[in-house]
Amino acid sequence: MKKRVVITGMGAITPLGSQVSTFWERVKEGRCGIDFIEAFDTEQYQVKVAGEVKDFNPEIYLDRRETRRMDRYSQFAIGAAVQAVEDAKLDLDQICQERFGVIIGSGIGGIGTLEKEHEKLLERGPGRVSPLLIPMIITNMAAGNVAIRFGAKGVCSNVVTACATGTNAIGD
Repeated sequence: MKKRVVITGMGAITPLGSQVSTFWERVKEGRCGIDFIEAFDTEQYQVKVAGEVKDFNPEIYLDRRETRRMDRYSQFAIGAAVQAVEDAKLDLDQICQERFGVIIGSGIGGIGTLEKEHEKLLERGPGRVSPLLIPMIITNMAAGNVAIRFGAKGVCSNVVTACATGTNAIGD
């Protein structure tokens, strides 16, 4: 069985850049997105390198309130989706919302929020944990947030299959 995939628009939030043009330029130059970790202190860990997204500003795509209510992985999804919709020059008013779906691949979800809220729990008690913890960490929230943002009412799915996630998401 052959399925056709048509790419109509692209968006990229990656360690090589937070725009498709920057990402492609750096790929063609042979640059590597792996570098020493800057997001947190790695002293207690054996691994000191990772592919971190360093140049992403969520407030380009979301207002400050929305930014605080989403884990960074959902912010990445919104950013890439906005870019893809703009690149495709989609007129969302002309699209049948029931046929407009979102499928996103995510390996783990909101691990940053989970870690931050766990620290709050240990240091300040359960009353200080955000009531938005679960909506911020579950893996399908990236797809949900993108669907809400664009009014998509078709399929809304999140694929989680470790290293095969991207390929599975395209295949779905």
